Amino acid sequence: MTWHATASCKQFELTKCTHVPGEPLDALVPIAAMVISSSTSVLVAPASAHAFVTSILAKHGIPPDRANMVADSLVLADLRGVDTHGINRLGGYIERLKHGVLSPNPDLQFDIKAPVAALLDAKNTFGFVAASLAVDKAAELAETYGIGVVAVRHSNHYGMAATYLLRAIKRGYAAMAFTNASRSMPPWGAKEPLLGTSPFAVGVPGGKQGDFVLDMSPSVAARGKIRKAARRGEKIPEGYALDADGRPTTDPEAALNGVVLPIGGSKGSGLAMMMDIFGGLMSGAAFAGGVNDQYKNLEESQDVGHWFLVFKPDLFLEGGMDELRSRMDTLMARVRACEKAEGVSRIFTSGEIEAEIQTQRESEGIPYTRAEVDALHTLAKEVGVDVRLQRVAQKAE
Repeated sequence: MTWHATASCKQFELTKCTHVPGEPLDALVPIAAMVISSSTSVLVAPASAHAFVTSILAKHGIPPDRANMVADSLVLADLRGVDTHGINRLGGYIERLKHGVLSPNPDLQFDIKAPVAALLDAKNTFGFVAASLAVDKAAELAETYGIGVVAVRHSNHYGMAATYLLRAIKRGYAAMAFTNASRSMPPWGAKEPLLGTSPFAVGVPGGKQGDFVLDMSPSVAARGKIRKAARRGEKIPEGYALDADGRPTTDPEAALNGVVLPIGGSKGSGLAMMMDIFGGLMSGAAFAGGVNDQYKNLEESQDVGHWFLVFKPDLFLEGGMDELRSRMDTLMARVRACEKAEGVSRIFTSGEIEAEIQTQRESEGIPYTRAEVDALHTLAKEVGVDVRLQRVAQKAE
């Protein structure tokens, strides 16, 4: 008999139960027939979450290399605490595969437009795959010319934008990642949705003080957060969204049928337009409200567009990467050392919180609610895959 502590960003719970470490979550048996509530968190081993995704994708004809790209992004999002873009979204992608509006494994070729620029027609495959290949191609161009730009058309939702920043940073490059999205946000002053909650993302490698990773939505809250609240039966904060009649709402279902609101009024609206111009308009993908909703429209492709800029961050520094990392350390340290405002205990830089959550979850496991685990297991059963999420092995007491 043991007490298992499970934690997430907003909760800490203790569940008294018996369980054989390393066994499937289905083997978790509550003492005295205690019922585990749907909101109780369980900690899942990251490797198990990754294997779960690739197993289901393999059943749908996705080759291992591409299945790994999808799983890498989904699991990384969960590891970094961006639960809205993690493996709980897998069912939505599988549904699009089943309806034939997501291509599992098309032949993808780059069209070189200039020595430092290329275009990729994603042919309606996974956005994760198209974006990963595009960033790698941009890095390849940057290796030779110092900078690489790759646009992508006819793609799909590509998940957490930070995935592609970190992919470039791992190779020593700085990067910008832009994408557009289906209509969910009104231009400032309107109530009709036209713009997407398209993330603005920039990443620069750092030194001992860590990397700079900015991944932000132009809306007050991403629609993924609202979907998460709806899935968990939670309310959303005031100021996130309007319902279909243009009235403020805290009901996530009403919000999903209405619109989300831009950050900073006209500023957020302008950022969303910028993402649509770079990601969609200039790439040749859908734009101006033309991207189809991946959940509501299962009859047509999304035609999402992406745009990536990857470059050597030390191009203008005589001391190369050593100087770049030293200067980044100075900036990060000075930001964190600023005198704190009243009520603030710590100053964070962009991506710092996510990096710390990632370190913790890589060691302790990824928290999912029991309802989420059950839904994922049901998905596996529906596609005929005998795979279960494995709980992290408990340390000896």
